Amino acid sequence: MEVRLCRDRDEFAGALYGIFQYFGPPPADDVVDRWIGLVGLERMHAAFEDGEVVGGAGAFTFDLSVPGGSLPCAGVTVVGVYPTHRRRGALREMMRAQLDDVHARGEPIAALWASEETIYGRFGYGIASWCGDVSIPRDRSSFGRPFERRGRVRAVTLDEAVDSFPPVWEALRAQRPGVFSRTETWWRERVLRTPDEQKATPKRLVVLEIESRVQAYAVYKTTTAFEGFVSNSKLDVVEAVGANPQATAKIWRYLLDVDWMATINAALIPPDHPLFLLLASPRRARFKGHDALWVRLVDLGAALGGRAYATEGRVVFEVRDSFCPWNEGRWKLEAGKASRTEEPAEIALDVDALGSAYLGAVSFAALREALRIEERVAGAVERADAVFGWHPLPWCPEIF
Repeated sequence: MEVRLCRDRDEFAGALYGIFQYFGPPPADDVVDRWIGLVGLERMHAAFEDGEVVGGAGAFTFDLSVPGGSLPCAGVTVVGVYPTHRRRGALREMMRAQLDDVHARGEPIAALWASEETIYGRFGYGIASWCGDVSIPRDRSSFGRPFERRGRVRAVTLDEAVDSFPPVWEALRAQRPGVFSRTETWWRERVLRTPDEQKATPKRLVVLEIESRVQAYAVYKTTTAFEGFVSNSKLDVVEAVGANPQATAKIWRYLLDVDWMATINAALIPPDHPLFLLLASPRRARFKGHDALWVRLVDLGAALGGRAYATEGRVVFEVRDSFCPWNEGRWKLEAGKASRTEEPAEIALDVDALGSAYLGAVSFAALREALRIEERVAGAVERADAVFGWHPLPWCPEIF
């Protein structure tokens, strides 16, 4: 079996079918073209047997916000093996080739959404953030405190959204870890465009303007239904982002007040989203949590040195990383910098556990309680949590 980067459109389409076949027919020509425009031939690996594609693994090129900054990141995507070739090492070889390529490109971290959560830990990825879904009955959508309504919400065209949405998104990136950068192509093709098969429920695009400046936006869809002449319609929030707390509250108030809607649904909401304290009846939102972004530290020194820390404490780690052995060994984190050291380790752990703690959503104390790390010096875990802890929690609002 051979694993290499795709050389032409046909190989890319075959690699894309590695995951697309589980959802339906081979991707149409326009779908392949969109994926090539977003990923590029140079970032799509394919597994071949006797010259035929039997699997694929791609990676977006973007920056990911980390505590106090932003780093180049490989956004791993469309990973799949043909069912005729499962359990034959194709996935492992693609992960090997992909991480070697990520390392050679100088990207300190890789990240993904795991369609199957048991797969990626063996390649060094760790759960690094949490999110969940809400379904809010409109008659239980009141805020718990009086709310000052400011500004105005208005509908915008796709072209207007391409100009006005990105600054709000960048404000979110500056506030929260886990948010990736978007190109204009990404905005047009992935966020704002309504695919042909979804024309019956087109995306609605609105902005909130306060003092003539766009401070928030929302992308949503509505589905109209009646039961016994009573509306049973629903509003599905695709994305709602505010540049500040007032704007976030206002754009959500708009979404919760759209006429005829019986329920307002939203996915990928972080556990510390302000909506839960805005609502008078947060339990009625029926939050259902699950894992979100998984992070892989590809260049451990650059990754640890590329984020900010809550304190200037000092911790010595012994890191195990058999899949990317260049990371293995003892590392001292001190004054925000990571370096190799011969000093005795205070915490021993696998690289996936360190990836879980990296964005600040998973504490070292939780990892210790889950038997995922070994504390060799008393108090080291508490010290590490004081250093790595971060507010707000990471949030990735879009599955990629």
